[in-house]
Amino acid sequence: MKVLLSLLSGITVVSFVAGAAGNWYFLAGVPFLFLLAYVTIADFRAVFFLLFALIPFSTEVGLPGGFNTDLPTEPLMIGLMLVYLLYMIRHGDELRASFTKHAFTLLILIHLAWILVTALTSGDVLVSVKFLLAKGWYVLTFYFLAGHVIRSERQMKILFWVILFPLILTVLYVLARQAGQGFAFKMVDKAVRPFYRNHVNYACLLALFSPLLWYARSWYRRFSLKWWVIAGSTLIVLLGIQFSYTRAAYAAIMLAIVAWFVIRFKLIRAAIGLSVGVFLLGITYLASHNNYLYYAPTYEKTIRYVSFDNLIAATFQGKDISTMERVYRWIAGAYMTQDKPVFGFGPGTFTEFYKSYTVNDFQTYVSDNPEKSGIHCYYLMVFVEQGLPGFLIFLALVFYFLIKGEQIYHQTRDPQRRGFIMVLLLTFVIIDALLLINDMIETDKVGPFFFLCIAVLVNFDLANQKELASARSSGSSLV
Repeated sequence: MKVLLSLLSGITVVSFVAGAAGNWYFLAGVPFLFLLAYVTIADFRAVFFLLFALIPFSTEVGLPGGFNTDLPTEPLMIGLMLVYLLYMIRHGDELRASFTKHAFTLLILIHLAWILVTALTSGDVLVSVKFLLAKGWYVLTFYFLAGHVIRSERQMKILFWVILFPLILTVLYVLARQAGQGFAFKMVDKAVRPFYRNHVNYACLLALFSPLLWYARSWYRRFSLKWWVIAGSTLIVLLGIQFSYTRAAYAAIMLAIVAWFVIRFKLIRAAIGLSVGVFLLGITYLASHNNYLYYAPTYEKTIRYVSFDNLIAATFQGKDISTMERVYRWIAGAYMTQDKPVFGFGPGTFTEFYKSYTVNDFQTYVSDNPEKSGIHCYYLMVFVEQGLPGFLIFLALVFYFLIKGEQIYHQTRDPQRRGFIMVLLLTFVIIDALLLINDMIETDKVGPFFFLCIAVLVNFDLANQKELASARSSGSSLV
């Protein structure tokens, strides 16, 4: 310990002197990074929780070469991934075979394997390999490492409190800025910065955290201090969602409420079947005789609205620019799937290739897309970039989570675990809904929770199986 303290002291002195001499003030953070590296190696569980605490505070930073990163979360993800890889190498015999061999793990590995295949056949291999690496550290950190750390209801409660306070601080910050701007719809993107890229990222994080926040009230005695903290936080989050002016978040929360009843009454298979049927009928109608062309917008009348009330009306009239720009890209994506249906264009490459597949009738004022944003539908993005096999693999993962999750929920006898499983299912439903009109699995505000939900559900399933096996063993011994 003395050697460690001496080394830390030396690094601190050198960092501050060098920083002051060269006006490189960022060097003041080097001692913190050294200390963080030590803690990560000594106990990566603490840093894992720290990573979730920093998610609300993370900010997107541009890098040379046109790349972006999320600070400080993305470097932490990579660091945790590397430490966990070393842990697996050194302590492989301690890893649970039941988790590694679970059906969800196999599906995720198949998902990664197909991304690798399509990266090698990509129209831009370099971009696709970078996408694969990013996907890899999300899966290793938020599925495998999360599955190692979050094994019980107690650890889920710790995670809740770790996320809650940073999240509430950012919401209060945003609401305070919005209040100074009269809660104007046109200023909401400015108000959420620097912690959120835009109002959609902000609203999505609040929406997906809502089921856990709502359930947390049941952990404590009514009107106790913690109960009041959670009740007040719930109100703050609901205000944040309301003043985010994000249609996707509103719809996702309403869908989650419906999903609660669907899961309780064991209707998830019917709901999935109905959803797929309606979708296929809609696609068939739009594709027949090019019926989709009847819904082309008027270029001059498709604009950006500064009033949220006008935006809602314009959405249904096909005059909202953000909605119609999505349609413009979706149509391009549909044509792209016909051109390369098996391997797709390669992970992360949609923005490079979609322009030649667009239909001019749906063009809007923002179709130049200088910021190179994506297709705004994750499911279609997977189809375009990874082909039909990749699309079906991802759908299988999503549908299996919902079907198996409902089954696990009804098999669970422990009431608190049962409540957590419902939270996982509703959170997953919210994320699935958001993915219909957004590309957010590879963002640090949504992606971690997608894989976390799967990892924790696997652990709860294994806990149920262990208890059932124990009960059977006890019963047979009595006989």
